[in-house]
Amino acid sequence: MWESDEGEVLARTIYGEARGEYLRKDGGLSALIAVGNVVLNRVHQQTWFGKTIVEVCRKPWQFSCWNEKDPNYKVVTQKTLSDNLFTFCKKVANGLIYKDWPDLTKGSDHYHSSLLPILPKWTVHQTAQIQIGRHIFYKLEVK
Repeated sequence: MWESDEGEVLARTIYGEARGEYLRKDGGLSALIAVGNVVLNRVHQQTWFGKTIVEVCRKPWQFSCWNEKDPNYKVVTQKTLSDNLFTFCKKVANGLIYKDWPDLTKGSDHYHSSLLPILPKWTVHQTAQIQIGRHIFYKLEVK
C-alpha cells in the first residue's frame, strides 16, 4: 500500500506541496526538489518531526497537503494518481532518496508560501535561506 512506501509518500508530498510551482519560471524542477530537501533534512535531524520519510511527511500540521481539511488532501490520498507531473514527482523523489539531487535549500527544514498575508510565528528572528518560486525556505535556529 502506498502509505508505507517512502518514495511514494515523498512523491505525493512533493506533488501536493509544489505542483503549482512547477510551471513557474522561478520554480520549475527546483521547486519540486526543494520541498523534498526539506523532508529529507527533517529525516536527517531525527527529531520530533519523525525518523522516516513517511513519519515526517505525515506529521500532523507540518505539510499542509496531508491535513484533512486542505484541498490537496483529496488529491494526495487518491489510490491512483495518473497525472504526468505526479509521475515526474516520483522520479524526483527517487533521485532525492538516492542523493542524485543537491540540497537547494541550504539545509532548510521549514518553508512557507510567499503569498501568506501573515508570516508564521516560527519565522520570528529567523533568516530566510532562499526563495524558490513562491516558497521561502528557512533553517530554523533555536534562539
